[in-house]
Amino acid sequence: MQVNTGRAGAILRIDLQALRANYQILKTQLGSAACGAAVKADAYGLGAAEAAPALYLEGCRHFFVAHLEEGIVLRPLLPADAMIIVMHGSPVGCEADLLAHGLTPVLNSLQQIAAWNTLATDKQTRLPAFVQFDTGMARMGLSPAEVDVLRAEPQRFAAIDVQYVMSHLVSAEDQANPVNRAQLEKFRALRALFPAAKATLANSSGIFLGKDFHFDLARPGAALYGVAPVAGQANPMRAVAHLQGRIIQTRDIPVDTGVGYGSTWRSSRPSRIATVAVGYADGWLRSLSNRGTVQIAGHDVAMVGNVSMDTITLDVTGLPDDILAEGALVDLLSDQLTVDRVASAAGTIGYEILTSLGHRYARVYSGSEPLTKTV
Repeated sequence: MQVNTGRAGAILRIDLQALRANYQILKTQLGSAACGAAVKADAYGLGAAEAAPALYLEGCRHFFVAHLEEGIVLRPLLPADAMIIVMHGSPVGCEADLLAHGLTPVLNSLQQIAAWNTLATDKQTRLPAFVQFDTGMARMGLSPAEVDVLRAEPQRFAAIDVQYVMSHLVSAEDQANPVNRAQLEKFRALRALFPAAKATLANSSGIFLGKDFHFDLARPGAALYGVAPVAGQANPMRAVAHLQGRIIQTRDIPVDTGVGYGSTWRSSRPSRIATVAVGYADGWLRSLSNRGTVQIAGHDVAMVGNVSMDTITLDVTGLPDDILAEGALVDLLSDQLTVDRVASAAGTIGYEILTSLGHRYARVYSGSEPLTKTV
């Protein structure tokens, strides 16, 4: 579909070639282990309908979503040999929907195991599944008490084909954190419950912890979309999202003039203020008020005043008039203004910046070709 960028208050350009390059970086890092992709939360806000087919073209065959409905939407967009794994498993009573749409659940509890086993028994077949163990997150996966039940009652899996066992790392981006090695040892011990199954442990950051963490399959997410995988180290990933907002107007203000709701910023000199058509309704977080930076024609420019629903305001004092015309574009995310840099200013993480990006932007995709179902 042709996107009219001229009418848009802001333009979000998504570089699928950079996404594909990031996949290859991670795949190379993994060596012989397979590389999947987390495309949950609409591919971290960048569009699963575009990202997943591009990743398929790079050789990805394992796609991880969080919710059943995400998997149902994604299924017709990928060839039949693409496995779509639903990390939350099935909502209660919806197990048949997983089967009907060719989705594979992650079984996180005894209840989910029982329901999936019952469905498989009723269908007189063995149904595939991932089984997750909690090794330290205390969030999802089988607890130690549930593991004890399974040790005593292995028949609970009588009709289930456990293809992978998995767990989730707590602090993989902090390579020196001893919890990484502790989780690895717990996972190795738990894996023995299903000796015929393959294993997956590493997320984006876990890939960079080394071969011990790779097992058979990794499931990167954030790094695919440009977020730095290792804290305190140079980011090897390419920027995928590039965001530009449009200047609506500029105005000159005298000394000691408040800007924006609450007048949280006041001019200390005669100043020029530019208003840009991006706000918290577009996912440009209010925590960036008086803290964020944008760029205009390569110049760093401070955000001043509170972020509004539809606009931000910038102190453009001293910049040349020819780059401040109404309709001129301002860089908010770029190769220089990385998602991690913006996240740091907002007091959050790159994941939140990406997944908060709104739906009013004109979205422009480049760097991939259509995926035919005959691939």
